[in-house]
Amino acid sequence: MVSSSSSLLFSLPLCGGISHSTRSPVYSANLSTFRVSEKREIVCACMAPPRNATDGFSTLNINDSSVTKIFGSAQEPEGESDVLIECRNVYKSFGKKHILKGVSFKIRHGEAVGIIGTSGTGKSTILKIIAGLLAPDKGDVYIRGRKRHGLISDEEISGLRIGLVFQSAALFDSLTVRENVGFLLYENSSMGEEQIAELVTETLAAVGLKGVEDRLPSELSGGMKKRVALARSIIFDNTKETVEPEVILYDEPTAGLDPIASTVVEDLIRSVHFKGEDELRKPGKIASYVVVTHQHSTIRRAVDRLIFLHEGKIVWEGLTHEFITSTNPIVQQFASGSLDGPIKY
Repeated sequence: MVSSSSSLLFSLPLCGGISHSTRSPVYSANLSTFRVSEKREIVCACMAPPRNATDGFSTLNINDSSVTKIFGSAQEPEGESDVLIECRNVYKSFGKKHILKGVSFKIRHGEAVGIIGTSGTGKSTILKIIAGLLAPDKGDVYIRGRKRHGLISDEEISGLRIGLVFQSAALFDSLTVRENVGFLLYENSSMGEEQIAELVTETLAAVGLKGVEDRLPSELSGGMKKRVALARSIIFDNTKETVEPEVILYDEPTAGLDPIASTVVEDLIRSVHFKGEDELRKPGKIASYVVVTHQHSTIRRAVDRLIFLHEGKIVWEGLTHEFITSTNPIVQQFASGSLDGPIKY
């Protein structure tokens, strides 16, 4: 990430990082964890104002014993109060190429959502719009019920951290794993170096990595880089009195990995969710997550609800177990990999 006074910065191998001051946003060249920092407070890119404590997922007191209870129990939908992110009739074009053509959906607290579809249909684009890296040409994005205007430089939006994990490894090649994972904290928190080092070690252990703190990215396998990226996306300043819930957006998190390494990453995505349990047997702290993927193993193992994008529109939504039994011809062709059907290459 980037400190409010420097020009560049980022974090994770899976994602892209961003930081900005409250006055002017700064984008890092190696997008890796996509967070936002303010001069005196680390916050995330897309934020909305904290809601009442009665909504079940407003800002949390880290030192409060109720944190585990809040993260460790599913929240039942109660009207619209559990909606963290909503896209309403979103359009996006690049020149004459129309990518998104009126996309609408909601991400609720506690959900594990997959966005699937053929290449070039707008899956990664919608993630970047949710994250605040792109602005829609038409339509709106709501963060915890509050409309976001523009990009991540919005000063009035707070209350939700959003992490975007890109498929490519975006680690700083010249920094150690410890420095990569703790980069945001080193730059923007008041924590001491020993505190950060201890937290980095604990976070790496939570994603199944031990003893790699002093290694350089070039000394890691592809799967290890993905896990370091995940660690950087979930680490936060635990000396703060409160921490907003976090939504993580994964863009093709298992791209380029062999089947076994893919399974490891898929299970890690589940484990850091608040309904899961990390490698340290502690409840995860991610409120919700969204995964863009082509891989059937990721669909089966990492998500509960699917949104199918085709030619810039949502053509099907359903639970994961309904995917293979759907009668929608587009879904049937995608699920079977058949060359015969409405999808043409």
